[in-house]
Amino acid sequence: MSPVHESETAFERKARTLLEESVLRIDARTRSRLNQARHAALEAALAPRRAWWRSFTLMPAAGAAAAALLVAVTLWHRQPAGELPLDTQRAAVEDMDLLTDSEGLDLMEGGDGSFYEWAAAQTDNGASEG
Repeated sequence: MSPVHESETAFERKARTLLEESVLRIDARTRSRLNQARHAALEAALAPRRAWWRSFTLMPAAGAAAAALLVAVTLWHRQPAGELPLDTQRAAVEDMDLLTDSEGLDLMEGGDGSFYEWAAAQTDNGASEG
């Protein structure tokens, strides 16, 4: 036996024997096609591969496009500094009116609920008249 076969276990020897027998059972045409496929695979494996950096040739262009998109989206969604949206300004004015109105605070602090009963009656009257 050759030095390669000396270190084989019984399992490996049996597997090798079975594989060699299965090769002998294959017809010549199929064996030839398998041999051609094996040689083609070996040639493809040994062929010089394309350099890894060539796959990154479009990276600078893609990076520039992504940066331009990021800048456009950032500028599109940004509010001008120091200005509040119109709805926020209106809400702030209404809040200040409520806080400075002393009658409104008296109605809330009274706690007897008469104001709420009156407001509900006004709403019901307005709905029945319309």
